[in-house]
Amino acid sequence: MLGKVQTSSRSFALGLLIALTALTAMAFGLQDAPRGRKYKAPPPVSHVEVTVLRATNGKPVTNASVIFHPLVHGKDSGNMELKTNEDGKALIDVIETGSTIRLQIIAPGYQTYGQDYKIDKAAMAIDIKLSRPASQYSIYNQGNQGAGAAPKQAPDAGSKPQDAAPKDDKSAPGDQNNQAKPDNQ
Repeated sequence: MLGKVQTSSRSFALGLLIALTALTAMAFGLQDAPRGRKYKAPPPVSHVEVTVLRATNGKPVTNASVIFHPLVHGKDSGNMELKTNEDGKALIDVIETGSTIRLQIIAPGYQTYGQDYKIDKAAMAIDIKLSRPASQYSIYNQGNQGAGAAPKQAPDAGSKPQDAAPKDDKSAPGDQNNQAKPDNQ
């Protein structure tokens, strides 16, 4: 029986020592000591609203792909793609304020649009007007030539360009082919 009393008194003394240590730590403010990683608040983000309209009549373009490419030190660091709704709008709320993005818009039947934007406000609205594709540029369709007209001949690649200044009848002193002949012959 004597062994049980000694064991319980030792447990009581150990518990009392732990409690006193905890109270002392709280008294000296050691409980506020840093543990693990420090909390870092997320950066502020901007609300960006992109509206995609037709250039001809100003009606919204639905289901157009609006692609955001965040740029870090001038290089693309991934992308986020959204589709426009029936009002031609795409909304995003995760772009960091102060960052630069490359905005790309792809819609079937329209020219692809691309432009870099600096997101420097808490809320930004970007309006884009898409045009229909223009005819391709060709060196063979110049001026008022019709579809059946023969293409204009390009200068021969082997021909030398003509000098702009007119040449004199006298030849240059170093010219071997046109040297003046002496009078005694």
